[in-house]
Amino acid sequence: MIAYKISDQAKILFVGINPHPGSHRRGVPFSNNKMFWYLLNRAGLLNEMESDLKNDESLRRIYDDKFIPKYGLNFVNLVDRPTVDVTTLAKNEEQMGVRRAIKLIRTRRPKVVCFIGKVTFNKFHGRRECDFGWQKKIENTAVYLMHFPIRGLASIRVRELRAVKRAADIDSPALILDRKTPDQQIKSIMTVET
Repeated sequence: MIAYKISDQAKILFVGINPHPGSHRRGVPFSNNKMFWYLLNRAGLLNEMESDLKNDESLRRIYDDKFIPKYGLNFVNLVDRPTVDVTTLAKNEEQMGVRRAIKLIRTRRPKVVCFIGKVTFNKFHGRRECDFGWQKKIENTAVYLMHFPIRGLASIRVRELRAVKRAADIDSPALILDRKTPDQQIKSIMTVET
């Protein structure tokens, strides 16, 4: 089972949909395919040796001992039940997790909430239409929707995570929270990084 990492005033609360059975067995989110961890590291949200992220035991220590105290990151899923494919989730199975996430956002006050993939964001909001990037705030907290980490170009996800990191690292994320289109957001992210 995955023990969620939750603290007061985290830099970033990552919200996922549900664990893969391999990740559930290891007790670490996204540990079945470790791409999420590599992306966090490449974006500067972690500072770990990639070999430590590949190793199940050392990744578990990083998640248990450093995720909150060193990096200020939190994680929660909307559904606790592991599945190989999200299409096997029951209708409205996420409702308890949505209430839990709203309560965490309201009471724990992370600087940024980052939804991992459109399925997660759509299940949270109960709608299907959304674009990647900055979203409407929840409880006065900045909200970002990133691409799912396992499919597609890693460079896009690294840019997204760097944008989230910048927002979490400054005192006023509202400075960068305009309603740009995803293409404009990526262009402005690339401009800042080059």
